[in-house]
Amino acid sequence: MTEYSGPLPAVTSLNRPYWEGLRRHELRIPRCDACGAFWLPPGPWCPTCWSRSFTWAAASGRATVSSWVRFHQQYFRDRAFDVPYAVAEVTLAEGPRLYADIVGGAPVTGLDVEVSYDDVSDDLTLARFRPVATADPREPTAVSRTERP
Repeated sequence: MTEYSGPLPAVTSLNRPYWEGLRRHELRIPRCDACGAFWLPPGPWCPTCWSRSFTWAAASGRATVSSWVRFHQQYFRDRAFDVPYAVAEVTLAEGPRLYADIVGGAPVTGLDVEVSYDDVSDDLTLARFRPVATADPREPTAVSRTERP
C-alpha cells in the first residue's frame, strides 16, 4: 500500500459498486440494459434513454487524456497533501469521462493511458491511469515500402 494523504471519496448508495469494483481491481461503470449506453457519474437512470434498468459492467480500463490541469493551491483543507498536483480528465474507451491522476508520466492531451489500481488502505483503492506501454524502439518492425526485397 502507498501512503495516501489526499481527500477521501464520499461513498454513496449510487457509487458504491464503483468503489467496491476498484477494491477488487476492476473498473466498473453503469451500462444501460435497454440501450447499451455507458455513463459516469453514476445515477439512478440512463442519461441516454432514461431507463432505470442498468448493470455495473467491467470497463476495459483503456482511455485517452482529453484534458488536464495542474493545481498550485490546496483546495481540500481537511488533509494535507503535496502541491502542485495534476488532475487529468480521461475519456474511457467506452465513452464516459472521469477525473484521475496520471502516474508514470506527465499528463498530455491525447495520451493513451490504462487504469492502474492504487491500494491506499484496506478499504480504499483509487483508479489512477498510466501511459500505455509502447513498443520498444529497438525491436524489429515490419518492412517499410522503401525496404522491400
